[in-house]
Amino acid sequence: MHFTPEEIVALLVATSFAAGLNVYATVATLGLLQHTGVIALPAGLAPLSNWYIIAASLVLFCVEFFGDKIPAFDLLWNALHTFIRVPIAALLAYRATAALSPGEQLAATLAGGLIALAAHGGKTAARAAVTPSPEPLSNIGLSLGEDALAIFLTWMSVKHPYVGATIAILLCLIVVLVMRWVIRALKALFEGAEHELAGRAET
Repeated sequence: MHFTPEEIVALLVATSFAAGLNVYATVATLGLLQHTGVIALPAGLAPLSNWYIIAASLVLFCVEFFGDKIPAFDLLWNALHTFIRVPIAALLAYRATAALSPGEQLAATLAGGLIALAAHGGKTAARAAVTPSPEPLSNIGLSLGEDALAIFLTWMSVKHPYVGATIAILLCLIVVLVMRWVIRALKALFEGAEHELAGRAET
């Protein structure tokens, strides 16, 4: 399968969101699909099929798979990966659009980084809301869902680019709404705690 310029743009939208959720699963999936001949990625992404890159991505995916399900540690892990997921998503977008004009490539790179940031931000906000829960099942379930969604979106991005891009765009819109809700909820929570402490101090 060879991608048209429009399909490449759709592909980067979906893979950027996937990378914002789990960059190692995204890179490993793309590399395996290319290496096994299931799809032919844009020329700029061909190096992903190198076994060293695939192996490194799989190892890091395993580390994230287990570490990402430990409450508190997962917040630190995700905070650190703000500086990994977003730049790598931008780099993937840059490499994928090498055949486009310099202006289009720059726009695609910025879009890739912003989409990954939206996905990463939504993931981090959701973790912040779930981590305080006393039971670990919600955190583990959320993490498994993120991993599955990242792999699913990556698969869709190469098999059905427009469908994958549509899903990613809808998820971006949901993330914006959820992030606003989470910020408001956390603000209300802290304000409520402050009022409660103030009330106790007065008594």
